[in-house]
Amino acid sequence: MATHDFARRQIPLDDGWDVIVAGGGPAGCAAAAAAAREGARTLLIEASGALGGMGTSGLVPAWCPFSDKQRIIYGGLAEKVFQAARQGVPHVPEGQLDWVPINPEQLKRVYDELVTSAGAKVLFQTALAAVEADADGLADTLVLTNKAGLSAARAKVYVDCTGDGDLAVWAGAKFDQGQQGSRELQPATHCFILANVDDYAYAHLLKRHGGREALFAKIIGCGRYPAVLDAHFCNCTIGPGTVGFNTGHLWDVDGTDPMSLSEAMIHGRRLAVQLRDGLAEFAPETFGNAFLVATGSLMGIRETRRILGDYVLTIDDWLARRTFPDEICRNAYFIDVHTAKSEIEKSRKDSDLVVKRFERYKPGESHGIPYRCLTPRGLRNVLTAGRCISCDRPVQGSVRVMPVCLATG
Repeated sequence: MATHDFARRQIPLDDGWDVIVAGGGPAGCAAAAAAAREGARTLLIEASGALGGMGTSGLVPAWCPFSDKQRIIYGGLAEKVFQAARQGVPHVPEGQLDWVPINPEQLKRVYDELVTSAGAKVLFQTALAAVEADADGLADTLVLTNKAGLSAARAKVYVDCTGDGDLAVWAGAKFDQGQQGSRELQPATHCFILANVDDYAYAHLLKRHGGREALFAKIIGCGRYPAVLDAHFCNCTIGPGTVGFNTGHLWDVDGTDPMSLSEAMIHGRRLAVQLRDGLAEFAPETFGNAFLVATGSLMGIRETRRILGDYVLTIDDWLARRTFPDEICRNAYFIDVHTAKSEIEKSRKDSDLVVKRFERYKPGESHGIPYRCLTPRGLRNVLTAGRCISCDRPVQGSVRVMPVCLATG
């Protein structure tokens, strides 16, 4: 290990890497595995203690669709992860490709095996602290922080899979964030798990209660659960008597602001227990004895920065089902931009508001994502993958989900 005089301090420098990937979510795991299996000396740094991001530490309970309604469309490493993860949910029908539940503990081990078997090294509990870059668009050194204090790491190529574009922005990349003009961001969701749910009653829950709008009208209307503001209600069985929830919204959360994130975690835990109690009160046959097992250790952030790349994927590209000569994958997911704060009242009456914003693809339809969306303008040795790739805001609502992140990684 050499030493490097960084910011007038002597800190250890590890410069033995070809590729360093920042962020161990789906995009980062795929990027690290892909680089390592090609023979690159690859380091994957992850701020938490597990790989997988929102599907593991974030407790997102199900995969977004893996098919274009005809076949699996997210192939390669993405399909490998998906099929291995299915082994943890044996209750799911064999042919089901869309909205397949996730067993988060199974998925952690799947990602561990994917990355390490390819030959990449993983450094957990390690956060990116700074990036040293020159004026010519070359990222030189990463500053990391963990239990050993500050250290530096250097590689030939860096891959930003942080979700927020931290590495690229700190290296000098330009970006957009949120709605043009207002900079409003999509709401966040703090996912959670309930156990001791009655499986039979759960299977008939919404039919029994007249739909989710009617059920949530009771929870919201009673006034006893003030954190519950809308009828966002995505959930599925992830194990015996165990239901994972991607439910409820938290507005005005900026995933690039540490104070905003910290306040959201507290608010999210309050919301989770109020949702549990509200469901137990108004659907007692299903949730009367339910136990709040866990809330995510990561906040469910849908949107922050979008790095400006050599190509910006637009809504016109999405609507035209466009193909590109340099495309690296196809995508068939719908435009999933969640409700703005001004739409809370409307969403209580129409919980399908999100899926009605744009036309849906027909079976077999998809669009391409060009490699140029992964190359930040002006940076010579930095790539991006995951939800921060170069696109306009509506398209980000489609490409931000885990199957697409695996494919871009």
